[in-house]
Amino acid sequence: MPQGLITVRVKKLSPDAKMPQAARSGDVAYDLYSSVDYELKPRERYAVPTGIALEIPEGYEGQVRPRSGLALKEGVTVLNTPGTIDSGYRGEVKTIMINLGEKPFKITKGMRISQLAIRPVPEVELIEADVLSDTERGEGGFGSTGK
Repeated sequence: MPQGLITVRVKKLSPDAKMPQAARSGDVAYDLYSSVDYELKPRERYAVPTGIALEIPEGYEGQVRPRSGLALKEGVTVLNTPGTIDSGYRGEVKTIMINLGEKPFKITKGMRISQLAIRPVPEVELIEADVLSDTERGEGGFGSTGK
């Protein structure tokens, strides 16, 4: 259910940094752009700077997500998916990228490298307990659903 309009302030850290943009009306995430040129070698990890900082309202988080086209066509993705940007963070947003492909991948300044989604975060209270409620799944872990 829509939460209504929230405002996220974006600070450009360099004159040529690009504002996050949704490709189409109704898209749930905004494209993030590289602020550098870099060649990402196979199996290499690199925190690609975007040249922006965000002011995310309290009660929300930013999620940095991969672009599906880069993942499918090039084998390049976001390593910690989704990457979390806490509301109190004011530093430069970076995308931790990894090249899982066979050949080097050229990242160019202004290239769309990832996506930013802003999501509400509920206030949570963690309480220590000696017993947890029973469920059909119980303690079944990885692969326990049989699918």
